[in-house]
Amino acid sequence: MAAKFEQLGLIGCGLMGGSFALAAKRAGLVKRVVGYSKSPSTTERARQMGIIDVEAPSALLAVSGADLVLLAVPVSATEATFKAIRHLITSNMLIMDVGSTKRDVVDAATRVLGNNLGSFVPAHPIAGKEVSGVEHADPELYVGKQVILTPGPKTQVNHLKRAVELWEGMGCHVQQMAPEAHDAAFAAVSHMPHLLAFALMHAIINQPMGKDFLALAGPGFRDFTRIAASDPKMWRDVLLANKLEVVEQAKMFQRSLLNMLQMVEDSQGEKLEGMIEQASNSRSHWRMGQKGK
Repeated sequence: MAAKFEQLGLIGCGLMGGSFALAAKRAGLVKRVVGYSKSPSTTERARQMGIIDVEAPSALLAVSGADLVLLAVPVSATEATFKAIRHLITSNMLIMDVGSTKRDVVDAATRVLGNNLGSFVPAHPIAGKEVSGVEHADPELYVGKQVILTPGPKTQVNHLKRAVELWEGMGCHVQQMAPEAHDAAFAAVSHMPHLLAFALMHAIINQPMGKDFLALAGPGFRDFTRIAASDPKMWRDVLLANKLEVVEQAKMFQRSLLNMLQMVEDSQGEKLEGMIEQASNSRSHWRMGQKGK
């Protein structure tokens, strides 16, 4: 039986936070939502859409009276948000975030939350859209998706259990990892792909014939560059927050790319085909959420 909460204090009423509130309310896991966003127009829109029940004038007041708090803010704003709400945090509250980096978020919580650190269960739902904003909030966003929890040694067992039950109650598949392992993994399978998509688009549009090239692009280009339409500020923050792991993954990618380019230059067709075949076979057998052999 999933844990039920009387009041969700939602800080950040955009795509991720709004979708969480809608999903939790629909599943009967949350009775009431008090929301705050930096932009008053966003908070107002969230209320009009039925995402939140009450608009809070500050992050601190969004937390007042809540037994569940969700930080759905850019990862770079995590520490400032913790500082804004820490005076009303109690040991009975379950606090989570939805950031796609975890080591920096855990460090921020450790610096700010003090004795209430045990209330915080860091979370990363593997879900999203290329579009952002409250108007795109969707109660189906998290259904069938993976959620990674990265509890620390001080995380209270009962809060971790409630977090697992809450996400599972919304139809998610929950895993647990260390923050460092999470950041290394997602540098490889999320942050680097976004960086590559951004870089490719940048390289094409800054060529003299770039617009003409884009006019000829087909489904392969569309699929490869889909994530390049993602939110610029959010991805700036993610890449900077996880820069050490991203740089490591970039070096590995660079080695593979340079090897393949050398084979092209030297007309080493057999070796080139071998590398392509290895990549093709791996991609053909890959399934989301399934560990490779």
